[in-house]
Amino acid sequence: MSKILITGGAGFIGSHLADKLLEDGHQVTVLDNLSLGRLSNLEKALQNPEFKFIEGDILDKQFLCKVFEDGDFDTVFHMAANSDIAKSHRNPDVDFDNTLSTTYSVLLAMKDYGVKNIVFASTSAIYGEAGVSVDENYGPLFPISHYGASKLASEAYISSFCENYGFKAWITRFPNVVGERATHGAIYDFINKLKKNPKELEVLGDGTQIKPYLYVKDLVEAIILVWTTTDEKINYYNLGVETRTTVKEMAEMVIEEMGLEAEIKYTGGNRGWVGDVPDFSYSLDKIHKLGWNPRVSSNEAVRKSIRYILDKDGVLV
Repeated sequence: MSKILITGGAGFIGSHLADKLLEDGHQVTVLDNLSLGRLSNLEKALQNPEFKFIEGDILDKQFLCKVFEDGDFDTVFHMAANSDIAKSHRNPDVDFDNTLSTTYSVLLAMKDYGVKNIVFASTSAIYGEAGVSVDENYGPLFPISHYGASKLASEAYISSFCENYGFKAWITRFPNVVGERATHGAIYDFINKLKKNPKELEVLGDGTQIKPYLYVKDLVEAIILVWTTTDEKINYYNLGVETRTTVKEMAEMVIEEMGLEAEIKYTGGNRGWVGDVPDFSYSLDKIHKLGWNPRVSSNEAVRKSIRYILDKDGVLV
C-alpha cells in the first residue's frame, strides 16, 4: 500500500485515477482547486476511509508545504494542468501558470519533503506535427501549442530533478481522452451547438482532422500498469489506441445520438484552431510489450462519451 497524492484529482482523469487507486488498496489524498475539477466526481472516493480531499492552490507555496508536511506521501500523481489548448492560445499565461509552474512547485515540495516518486500526465502534444507512428524516442521535439510546450518543459524539469535529487519518474504521454466525467472538448461543443440550432452544426476545419481518442478507464489502467511494472530512473511511455476518429465521424455520431438530421457546415481549412494537430498517431509498441491493450476503440470511446454527456444532461432518451 502506498500513500499517494493526486494533484488535480477532482478532475476528469484524476478522479478516475483516485477511484482505481483506492480500489487497489492505496491511501489517496486529492489536492484540487476545483477550477476544472468537481467534488461530484469524487462521490465514490469520499465514502472511502482511506481517502482525503484538500481544496487549495498548488502555486500557494506555504499551503503546498503544509499538504506535504501532513501527508507523508510515497508517490505523487501529478495530473493538475490546463487542458484547454484553445484557451491558452488566447492567454499564454494559462499554460505557463497551470501546467509548467504547477509542475515546478510540486517538484520543489517533493524535494523539500523527501518524496522521490512522481507519475506525470504528459501528452502527445509534445511531438508537435511529427506525423504518424511516432515512438517515444522521436526528436527533435517542437510542440505547436503552449500546452504541448509546457508539458515538454515539465518533462525536462522532472528529468533534471531525477538526476539531481534521486527522484524516480513515470511519464505517460497520451492523446485526447474521452469518457465519463469529461467537462469540455469537441463533443461538448457539438452538443451545445446543436441544442441552440438543431438543424445545423458548424464544425471547425474541414472534418478530415483525425486523432486517436482513448477511453478514460483504459488510460487509468495503463498509467497504473506503467507505475507498477517499470523501474528505470525515468520510465516514459506513449499510451493510446491504434484506431482513430475523424472530426466528421464525431459530428455524425453526435447528430445520430441526439436523434437529429442536422446539416454539417465546415468552416474550412485542415485544422480547428491554432495549435491543433490535424493528423496524428504514434507508436504503441513499447506499452504493448508490457501486455497492455485498450479495451475500447477510438470510435467506441467517442460514442460512450457522447451518450454519457447526453444522459447526464437529460437529452438522451
